[in-house]
Amino acid sequence: MIRGILLDIEGTTTPIAFVYQVLFPYARRHLAAYARSADLTDLRREYEADVRGGNDPPDWSIDPVPYIHWLMDQDRKSTGLKRIQGEIWLAGYRNGELHGEVFNDVPPALQRWHAAGIDVRIFSSGSILSQRLVFSTTASGDLTKYLNGYFDTTTGPKNEAASYQRIANTFGIPASEILFVSDVTRELDAARDAGMQTLLCVRPGNHPQLSHTHKVITTFADI
Repeated sequence: MIRGILLDIEGTTTPIAFVYQVLFPYARRHLAAYARSADLTDLRREYEADVRGGNDPPDWSIDPVPYIHWLMDQDRKSTGLKRIQGEIWLAGYRNGELHGEVFNDVPPALQRWHAAGIDVRIFSSGSILSQRLVFSTTASGDLTKYLNGYFDTTTGPKNEAASYQRIANTFGIPASEILFVSDVTRELDAARDAGMQTLLCVRPGNHPQLSHTHKVITTFADI
């Protein structure tokens, strides 16, 4: 029985190309202007931790922007970085420069699951703000009406079982009745360790996932 569905975004509901060729470059282009007036306290702490850890980050004392670019280049799953990106993207969505993108099979699947009474939620390394923006501005309209919750790195890392245990508690149903769909096997392994059911989503442009034991889908029509 499946009473809840937990979805990844990048490579699952949304093309990887949209993230890396549209969203990330947009944030990079507008970062300098944003950083002049933003609260960067969280990132300053992360920078200091990188210095203590011997990671040799770019010097913050002159300008914080090179350090933030450095984090972006590593695709660091940093809560502070994801918050900044989300706030920059918010301006882009509001002025019409950005629009959310999902695969064509996603809107009808969300509608179908919602009609069936299934609790659908999102778990992404992107901030909750950025998650809402993706689903509220698609060519198919506002899809957030089909979503009951959002989780980001404030819940915990996506490759740790404890994160999925916390998410199951929020759903309020047994983990065994929640299906997690992602394009990354490490995340699926962690969800399965927490007791969830899993599906590996294979989409055009996704990175190959080798040596796994998860069932595979190529479209949400198969769920």
